[in-house]
Amino acid sequence: MTTTVKRLRIETSVVIAIDIQDKLLVKIPTGPAMVRNAGFVLDVANVLGIPVRGTEQYPKGLGPTNAEIARRLSPNLPAKTAFSCCGAGTFLEELEMLRRPNVVLVGMETHVCVAQTALDLLNAGLHVFLPVDALAARGAIDHDTALRGMEQAGAVLTTAEAIAFEWLGDSSHPQFKAVSALVIARSQ
Repeated sequence: MTTTVKRLRIETSVVIAIDIQDKLLVKIPTGPAMVRNAGFVLDVANVLGIPVRGTEQYPKGLGPTNAEIARRLSPNLPAKTAFSCCGAGTFLEELEMLRRPNVVLVGMETHVCVAQTALDLLNAGLHVFLPVDALAARGAIDHDTALRGMEQAGAVLTTAEAIAFEWLGDSSHPQFKAVSALVIARSQ
């Protein structure tokens, strides 16, 4: 029996920042760490030329995206009321047009918008990677249970730093020093 191992490559990856909005963020105990780690993934993606997309859940009620995250994203993020990003207009079609089958999800909440997005992406035949330290929920039990469920559905659990080094693949990569600088900055 042959198993295909899902590996992240720069040319086949895209990152989605899901609903990292201040009004909900203040209720999440691990919020500051999640923002730091999600920002790190977005910064590494930017250095490596990996496309990044983002969404906002009902911004009229939950407000705008956190400023630390927003500065790393395009303005005018798609607003949504559906929990899955795939329910935001033509989001899935636009994602599929990128022809990048490996989707890295960062954001919140793990058991609601992240989980429903992950399941929809998996159903669409895409590979989902979850840096567990760049995801968050108000409750640890919701976060942990959602991660287990998404993993059982086929998503790959990983960490922000592991993703960075998997994208690089080799210390001889031309952007190794730039990414290493981000790793060091993140740990200070």
